[in-house]
Amino acid sequence: MSSSSGGSQTANGPKKARIEIIPLIDVIFFLLATFVLFTLSLNRIQTMPVELPQASAAPASLTDDETLVIQLSEGDTAYWNKEPIQTNEIPARLLNYKASVSRPRVLISGDDKAYYGAAVQALDEVRKAGITQVSIETAYRPSGR
Repeated sequence: MSSSSGGSQTANGPKKARIEIIPLIDVIFFLLATFVLFTLSLNRIQTMPVELPQASAAPASLTDDETLVIQLSEGDTAYWNKEPIQTNEIPARLLNYKASVSRPRVLISGDDKAYYGAAVQALDEVRKAGITQVSIETAYRPSGR
């Protein structure tokens, strides 16, 4: 027998069909990506409207004379406008401060030795005194400054 030029037969008989796996993998990945994108589009994103505060023309500065700075430190130590005090003095001083100032504002800060619980107690005392304008400083400040 001579070799055939048509390529449809082999030496043992007709040419066998082969299954190519590479195009099959491409089709599977395409179907998978389509399925994932479709299921993600089914999820409704629920949002809640938020009204952000608007900046005023002249923002209030925290360096005014009326702003009280309470800095917390280790143990029962605190600073009342740079004056060292005990933390148990804060409630009475806050009531006096509120009575003596027309617009009371409090800035609570802490040094590197302050505990989180002391800041929470100071915030609670400010709330009990009825002072509504309170800020928390997040920048590092050395003790007593």
